[in-house]
Parts: sequence; structure tokens; C-alpha cells
Amino acid sequence: MRHLRGRRTELTRGFPPRPGERADHPHHVGLWFNYGDVGGIDFWNNSDAIPEKDAPKMGTIVHKGVTSAKSGTGRGELNVTADWVKNDQTVMLKESTRFVFSADGDARIIDRETTLTAADQPVTFGDSKEGMLGMRVRRPLELPTKGPATFTDASGRVTKVDSLDNTGVTGEYLTSEGKTGGAAWGTRANWCALSGTVDNEPVTIIIFDSASNPNHPPYWHARDYGLFAVNPLGQHSYDEKQPERHTTIEAGKSQKFVFRILILHGKPTAAEIETRYKDFTKQLS
Repeated sequence: MRHLRGRRTELTRGFPPRPGERADHPHHVGLWFNYGDVGGIDFWNNSDAIPEKDAPKMGTIVHKGVTSAKSGTGRGELNVTADWVKNDQTVMLKESTRFVFSADGDARIIDRETTLTAADQPVTFGDSKEGMLGMRVRRPLELPTKGPATFTDASGRVTKVDSLDNTGVTGEYLTSEGKTGGAAWGTRANWCALSGTVDNEPVTIIIFDSASNPNHPPYWHARDYGLFAVNPLGQHSYDEKQPERHTTIEAGKSQKFVFRILILHGKPTAAEIETRYKDFTKQLS
């Protein structure tokens, strides 16, 4: 996923998973943008492992084309389009996404600006924890887990173990609100960072949420087993004390989402991350 200090350090789980990596949740592939309840259709959980009987409930994001690509020293830009389609091929949403890839010293930056436009019918996003910009990281960036655990492989076989070998498992979450470890899940914050050591290199992945996104600050779907996601649309699914949230894009209307993924060598302090977050917000103003 990135290249720092003259060598490549892979940060996301392999596809298919590498030896020693968990093979659960086969829909967790790389870095993605989708949602679990789009007008009742599930775009988050779809994969080749879905039983045929469940296919009508699933949606697919179909890449349509690259509208432009630019490159330069320390910076590249890619503009793409996609359709969010139901199982019967009905187009629910038209997507236009601008990626900006840049480098600044030890930092590697991915900016994603996605505009979703409802087709000929309104589209309502339900209250789901399954969203929205997410990644599945390598085993070393998972959080050490105590006690028994259950693993599901790519064929659906379940293995239960009394305890996990946490050798080399070094992940730790930190949010802008000071939440750490497993306590970060289901809380709201401007940003969330995941730090750890991969192939003997200290690394940190940070996701910034733009204040222009709906319902800012978002909830964080940050799991100890390596799922790291930001969700600006779910609410009740994370906090049962809150009412359900429903976000509608009217037919022909659009909603924009802006995020930054920042990858750093080392483990920055909360104050250092906050400075970078303020720089991000200034760039958007």
C-alpha cells in the first residue's frame, strides 16, 4: 500500500490472505468505499462467498471508466466513474471519484473525493455500522487479543482457539478524542490513527474526515481484528442511545464525501496528528 524509506511495506491484508493472516470477512479487500444499507441493498458484504440465495439483497459497484489521469513529481491524480447497481442491474447511484496520491517526506497521502448522485429514484442510506471508507490491515497491525477467538476461513470453515499467538501483533488505535485501543470503536472523532510495527518498521495509518461530510464528526468502525473504517452515516448501530439516522439523496441530486488517508513512518503524537489534520482542513477551505 505504500513505499517509504526506500523500500515497500505492505500494510493491507493480502488477497487472498497471506499465510498466517485471518481469512474471515472475504469482502474486506484492500481499501474500499461502500455501505451496508443503500435503499435496503447491501454493498458492504457482497463477495464471491455470498450464497446464491442472498444475491438479490446484494449490490455491486461497477467500474465504468477513467476520465482523466495526471502525474508529476511527488503527485498523481486519477478521476474515475462507477455505477452502484442492484442484483437486477438497476443503477441506484452514479459515482464520480477523484483520487490524489502525494508524497511529502516520510508521508504518503491518499485523498479521496467521492460524489454520489442518485439516478432516477431517491436513495436512502439506512442506519448501518457497515460503512463507509474502510481497509483491512495486516496481522501485525491488529490489536493483541486476549482469550478465545473464532476464525472463519475463505471456505466458511470455522476454527475456535482458546487463545491467540500475539507475537508481532502491535496495533493500537488513537482518536482525536483520546480514545485508545478497543475503546475507539463506535465513538465519534475527527480522525483516528492506527499505529504498529510491520516488518520491523514503525508505521501509522491515519484517516481524516472532512468537516464538510454529512454528520461530522463520524463514527469509527475500528475493530481489533484489523478492520479500520470511518462511517459518517451510521449512528444507532454504534450507540443504541441515539436515534436511527437515515440520509436521503433525492433523484438527480448529489452528496460529496471527502477523506484523507495519511501513512507515516513512526508513531506521531496526538498533537502532531492534530496539526496535520488542521493542515488538511485548511487545504479544503
